[in-house]
Amino acid sequence: MPENPPDLRPDLAPRAVLPTDARAGQPRIGMVSLGCPKALVDSERILTRLRAEGYAISADYAEAEAVIVNTCGFLDSAKIESLEAIGEALAENGRVIVTGCLGADPAYITGAHPTVLAVTGPHQYEQVLDAVHAAVPPAPDPFVDLLPASGVTLTPRHFSYLKIAEGCNHSCKFCIIPDMRGKLVSRPHAAVIREAERLVDAGVRELLVISQDTSAYGTDWKDRAGAGSHIVNLARDLGALGAWVRLHYVYPYPFVRDLVPLMAEGLVLPYLDVPFQHAHPDTLRRMARPAHAEKTLDRIAEWRGICPEIALRSTFIVGYPGETEAEFQTLLDWLDEAQLDRVGAFQYENVAGARSNALPDHVEAEVKAERYARFMAKAQAISAAKLAAKVGTRLEVIVDAVDAEGATCRTKADAPEIDGNLFIDEGFEALAAGDILTVEVDEASEYDLWGTPVA
Repeated sequence: MPENPPDLRPDLAPRAVLPTDARAGQPRIGMVSLGCPKALVDSERILTRLRAEGYAISADYAEAEAVIVNTCGFLDSAKIESLEAIGEALAENGRVIVTGCLGADPAYITGAHPTVLAVTGPHQYEQVLDAVHAAVPPAPDPFVDLLPASGVTLTPRHFSYLKIAEGCNHSCKFCIIPDMRGKLVSRPHAAVIREAERLVDAGVRELLVISQDTSAYGTDWKDRAGAGSHIVNLARDLGALGAWVRLHYVYPYPFVRDLVPLMAEGLVLPYLDVPFQHAHPDTLRRMARPAHAEKTLDRIAEWRGICPEIALRSTFIVGYPGETEAEFQTLLDWLDEAQLDRVGAFQYENVAGARSNALPDHVEAEVKAERYARFMAKAQAISAAKLAAKVGTRLEVIVDAVDAEGATCRTKADAPEIDGNLFIDEGFEALAAGDILTVEVDEASEYDLWGTPVA
């Protein structure tokens, strides 16, 4: 069995929030969206196209005339979760169309579930629509079926993912994303800005910028002279729209330092999500990753010098093939020195097709679990100390939800679902999701804060 349950998978998207409004007699399609925010954006695009053709979206298996399952294939545990989701949809509905990363290997899916109606790969929108048309013919009413200006979104109305590129040019040995999604293809600058403007006009207060390698945006264009400036220019233009702009999946290239002044100026949130993966040079070489951890520490110090309030987030792999106790200890020591604000980790597991499977000296499951526990204990202690230092300070937060018990918010250092929260349990009655306000921090735990609104 794989070591990592779904809650240890990196980069999971928030749970999809399906719109359920429908007119009488309108054909209904269900959607199960698994995996990362990039897959969630693909689900939104599919549903937007379906809504434009007159389909309603069903959040219930029984009411749907067919169900689309958008799968994840990042890890073997993710593949198992996808197969289980397909099986559940078949049992509850019976008419299932499969798409997403796992769809790049149709035989894997049909071998387990031969009765699925169709299998398509990642971002193959036309093929998904063809499969839906064959299973459930459209019945549009152009006088009734109105598509929201922002399209169909599966996140709360006040934040939205903004995908700026597809694919990846890296060749990390543990990853098969380039095989499933192809090489880097950046979206045109103007197209990204137009989409962001539509989202902000529709009430989105926070844009979460995503791709497989956000800092590589534009490096695939013929004019390579601007490599590095493309993402800086895009971030600057996004920041001018007036919403919070949060950058995810930023590799630590030297030119990232040019993004940090935008954070110091307030144009972009002081938050960088950087996939460091490990710290020991030998481990990084076996991963086929840049192996200059000491330079990374220098860059972190440089970023903090430019923008002292910057929050740094990263994910790491524990128990990579060949990882010795000394290499793991180097990772712990590096984490002590780096003092990252938000840290996640998962235990290495083989992925079919990944080159790391063939590496020698795979780490025993018990050792991986023990190292994972030690790593997370270290990260938790760092997080607790950093959050304790915020008690008594004032922070700007965005409200995600309000109920009878209080308001759940996030600071600028917290991305939805993957980071911590700030809770308000007094003086929250007039707040609503999407509000941005200043709070004074009263209390801290290992990952979360509590605060009081400042009048």
